[in-house]
Amino acid sequence: MSIINDINTMLTDILGPFGGVILVGFIGLIMILVTLPVLLKKQVDPLDKLKALNRAHTAKASGNGERLRAPTSKDKLEKYANFLEPQDAVAYSAARLTLLQAGYKSKNAVRTFHFSQFALGIFGLIFGGLYALLKTQTGEVSQQSMMMTLLIPGFIGYMLPKYWVTRRVAARKEAIEYGFPDSLDMMLVCVEAGQSMDQSILRVARELKSGFPDLASEFELVSQEMKAGKGKEAVLRDMAERCGVQDISSFTTVLIQSQQFGTSIADALRVYAAEMRDKRVMRAEEAANKLPTKMTLATMMLTVPPLLLILIGPSIYGITQTMGGGN
Repeated sequence: MSIINDINTMLTDILGPFGGVILVGFIGLIMILVTLPVLLKKQVDPLDKLKALNRAHTAKASGNGERLRAPTSKDKLEKYANFLEPQDAVAYSAARLTLLQAGYKSKNAVRTFHFSQFALGIFGLIFGGLYALLKTQTGEVSQQSMMMTLLIPGFIGYMLPKYWVTRRVAARKEAIEYGFPDSLDMMLVCVEAGQSMDQSILRVARELKSGFPDLASEFELVSQEMKAGKGKEAVLRDMAERCGVQDISSFTTVLIQSQQFGTSIADALRVYAAEMRDKRVMRAEEAANKLPTKMTLATMMLTVPPLLLILIGPSIYGITQTMGGGN
């Protein structure tokens, strides 16, 4: 018992009144970092082992002297796929769609996103622990303040990737929405010049690459999928889902209906392009009409107090002087 008291006294002298709590927290964090990869390691399927052996024998028998590639970081993350990826198909599809709308089209995007959340959360906890240790050296700290210092950086680190993806989705949708009317006008010119729809999409993608890279990448992907033999209707619906913009969803519906009913694609593009131009003008007018309302509060805060000071200030000063003279 005396040994425990001596250790507690030593920790209190070195780390402050919460020395024991800090030591236990660091020991727990180290145990999590050491044991978690072991517990979450994905078990190797015997069938995968057999396939790897067959590939090794095939590569050795081919005699071309090529070495097997070392596993990359993505392969290492694949060991923890059960932990880093949602096991529910609906949740995985929703996360995958969100990352696609943010512009991250890699097949390992969901895994990388959750790994970044986990890693930044751990780094935040470590930073919070070091800062809490520094605070205990400078003065006394309450237990509530200590817990907030430990947990807030970890929470911020965990939520930072989600905040980044959300902002990226909003910015990408806005960029696509802004450049879409110009792409329709260019597509209409190409179609009326005699090009097919596939050639028009590819030409528009090349022309828009410098000004609107997000929209150009979507058109390029559509062109590549069409060249690969995928159905045009499925390709257009996938594009609308990846973009997440209502204008593109309506555009794909117009093209699909035009193809199904055999109507002229040029006429459909001409009508829809005119509607998109009018819609962009209405968006600009809406933003301009919102501006006076947004400026009202700032105008009142900057003009009303000086005006009241000028109008009422002399009267208040005269009243105070009169009352002071009467006393």
